[in-house]
Amino acid sequence: MSRRDSYAPAPASADVKKDGETWTLVLVRDFSHPPEKVWRALTEPEHLREWAPFDSDKSLGQVGAAKLSTFGAPHVTDIQVRRAETHKALEYAWGGNDLRWELEPRGAGTRLTLWATIDRRYISMGAAGWQICLDVLDQHLAGDPIGRIAGPEAMKFAGWQRLNGEYAKKFGVELPKW
Repeated sequence: MSRRDSYAPAPASADVKKDGETWTLVLVRDFSHPPEKVWRALTEPEHLREWAPFDSDKSLGQVGAAKLSTFGAPHVTDIQVRRAETHKALEYAWGGNDLRWELEPRGAGTRLTLWATIDRRYISMGAAGWQICLDVLDQHLAGDPIGRIAGPEAMKFAGWQRLNGEYAKKFGVELPKW
């Protein structure tokens, strides 16, 4: 059995902030790697290809335009990086959702916080997907990659299905009907 086959995500750990119809997923993850290394993984195309649900045509580490291609789907989105404070904060919108990443040094490691606005109808799906992406990121940073689990491929993954259900219950939403 491969490491990927034996991978199982931890129980649902993200929270959601509700402001009327605007729902924001808040996912906090502690990594045992310094902010510099985590920053590169969040911004550099060669690292994003290992864990993120999209590929980028250029570094996201500077304010300005970029193109994100959704992994496993024929969607290319023009984005604008609105904030890029090296090793500290990154903000942009992707697919109509605002993403804000904040990095905080924690000893020799980093606390990464992701805020992502997601339509409440899909908040459980987004939470499941981002949690798995961050698990895959952790393995990538440790030099022990298990391969990207994102996009339509992730939805076939048993761990994603379990998390989607856990998050739907936690957030008080119905699972989307397909």
